[in-house]
Amino acid sequence: MASVGRLSTKDAVLFLCDMQEKFRPNIFQFTNIVSNAARVLQASRVLGIPSILTEQYPKGLGPTVPELGAGDLKAHAKTSFTMMIEDVEKELQALGNPKQAILCGIEAHACIACTTFDLLEKGMEVHIVADAVSSRSQTDRLFALSRLKQSGAYLTTTEAVLLQLVQDAKHPNFKEIQKLLAHPSPDTGLLAFFSAL
Repeated sequence: MASVGRLSTKDAVLFLCDMQEKFRPNIFQFTNIVSNAARVLQASRVLGIPSILTEQYPKGLGPTVPELGAGDLKAHAKTSFTMMIEDVEKELQALGNPKQAILCGIEAHACIACTTFDLLEKGMEVHIVADAVSSRSQTDRLFALSRLKQSGAYLTTTEAVLLQLVQDAKHPNFKEIQKLLAHPSPDTGLLAFFSAL
């Protein structure tokens, strides 16, 4: 059967890419992107989904922003444009090589794109949370999302990920997840892109 891209808590890992202090003034919709990624991170904790965090050259670009709420995660420092560095590969092996990756962070056309290509080549299913991913330019962001969809990644949203992971209002953690959905996700400028999909 062809893969339909149904998310499962049993086989997923959350990738949080380079949401660092120095990027704050330059990334399109940075505050809302981080806010959405923080919600996905909170949900993944509730549902027992492991998270992997990277930082691009933290010595120069600063630490992960505090509002992501990832202070308890070990940040893997990198200079490459993929999150799939040796330490991350080892972490994935230790997790039993999950089959699904949920991606949030920056920049869509650089580190998110390179990570997606590497994950797809490893045979993983990639779910890009479009309203939790951005670039400095909206043009780069939207073309990157289009390009990654062509390569076989699934484009999704914060709220869709949360609801797909619980799948039923009877889920034991549904009430906790519902609290994360109390306010709709902020508009991050994707509607213009939708007409091009």
